[in-house]
Amino acid sequence: MTTLTPPVTKQHTVVDSPYGPLTLVAADGVLCALYMTDQRHRPPEETFGVPDPEPFGEVISQLTAYFAGELTTFDLPLDLHGTPFQRSVWAELLKIPYGETRTYGELAEELGKPGASRAVGLANGKNPVGIIVPCHRVVGASGSLTGYGGGLDRKQRLLAFESGGGTQNGVQALF
Repeated sequence: MTTLTPPVTKQHTVVDSPYGPLTLVAADGVLCALYMTDQRHRPPEETFGVPDPEPFGEVISQLTAYFAGELTTFDLPLDLHGTPFQRSVWAELLKIPYGETRTYGELAEELGKPGASRAVGLANGKNPVGIIVPCHRVVGASGSLTGYGGGLDRKQRLLAFESGGGTQNGVQALF
């Protein structure tokens, strides 16, 4: 007997941020993606589903609080799709505290795969929910800024924002 899986309903909306427009995508009402403009690995827009801000109220509320410097940890249900290894990397990203960084090597060590820093970097780059799953907090072994799907300028600005106690270049960052 064949079992049919009901189709996934996707919705999306675009919100403004201090880092440019953010496209939020939900699958059956649960956040599954946050994309920046010109982001590497951004899928075609036709895969985002229908425009509908309805499922994103809490996501937008928490992003607003984050950019205002009032929220340091997101508490949102996420529907992340990737390989088991990618999902394990993304779970480790969620453990990196606000305002701190880790190296790719440190994440590989945490995963029990000390020689897998390059694979960690590739999985980090495929993170579908930037900012909320804080892939921007991962740096090179020397502390240098390396690769970021949203662009190195955004990575640098996000890290400066988080280390500046809620300001971005000395100015309160608001939606």
